Amino acid sequence: MLTIKQKLLKSTQLIAISTVLGVTGTLDAVASDESYKFNLALESGDRDSASGKSMMMWKELIEKNSDGRMKVNIFYQGELGGQQELFDQLVKGNIQMMLTWPQTSYDERLAVNYIPYLTLGWDDALKAYGEDGWLKNILGPVYSDIGLHYFGPYPEGFGGIATKGKYATSFEAAEGMKVRSQPVFPLPQTMKAMGFQAVPIDWAEVYTAIQTGVVDGDSSNVIYWDYQYFRDQLDYFVHSKHNFSSYALLMNNETWEELDAEDKQIVSDAAQAVIDKQFIDAKAEDEKWIKAAQDSGMEYIVPTTEEMAGWVKRVRADVWPMAEETLGKELMDKIRENASVPQ
Repeated sequence: MLTIKQKLLKSTQLIAISTVLGVTGTLDAVASDESYKFNLALESGDRDSASGKSMMMWKELIEKNSDGRMKVNIFYQGELGGQQELFDQLVKGNIQMMLTWPQTSYDERLAVNYIPYLTLGWDDALKAYGEDGWLKNILGPVYSDIGLHYFGPYPEGFGGIATKGKYATSFEAAEGMKVRSQPVFPLPQTMKAMGFQAVPIDWAEVYTAIQTGVVDGDSSNVIYWDYQYFRDQLDYFVHSKHNFSSYALLMNNETWEELDAEDKQIVSDAAQAVIDKQFIDAKAEDEKWIKAAQDSGMEYIVPTTEEMAGWVKRVRADVWPMAEETLGKELMDKIRENASVPQ
């Protein structure tokens, strides 16, 4: 007996096959009269979240500008599986589009997206991740090598550390505290370098882990996620800014290459409109949720300049050499050349 999820994936495969069969065998571009049905998944975020609304915008622009020839079904967090499972299905083509934190299981070079203390402020982050930014130009070819088309980043803001009962703003104060980390290199290593005990946990299991005391809190997310999903469990949010939280808008490359030039333009223009809007909205959105968290009783803490400098120095000294072993000297040299300079 097939599960709902299995039926959905089987249906998607049949759609993909029928699409391929409808394309001529020549190398010439096909007129834009084909119909497509794409599945778009979010690893986190429901339909009322900022990311959920952004994906609805992507869907609506594609459907409108294709005169309805291209349909997009959106599946929100948890509806089709966990982070790694969804990324696997995207690479295989069973899911055609996705908004996700990249999983490094296919290519460790994607860890460049998570290098800690890469940028230290909004201006530097926007220069790195924006259209024609130096970091975006590094990431694009890496995605291509694993069979994905990269439209660009979906920025949220700088991550922090949200905890229950106690908090830390230094390596010494963090010792003995356990925090959840996304299970991708080098985020657990970053937490360890900051003094915490990192516990890699999938997003769907975070609430229970905090509730039962498996961990003392969450790390590396912007405050929205900790406030919106765990505020009854968390007391503090320390804005350590050790990572710039940025998702990726991706499409399975085989699906992308099936489209003719006109349809590619429709999909990519719609993606760029979403990205452009998010770059404008991200900082204001983050500030809105900081205030909402404070109003609800969560204490928002900004480390002092000295505390931040201590974390930056320690993390870059411990984690960046590990990253060089994984990413290679050439890539890390580019990062060192462009990374923010501490004040």
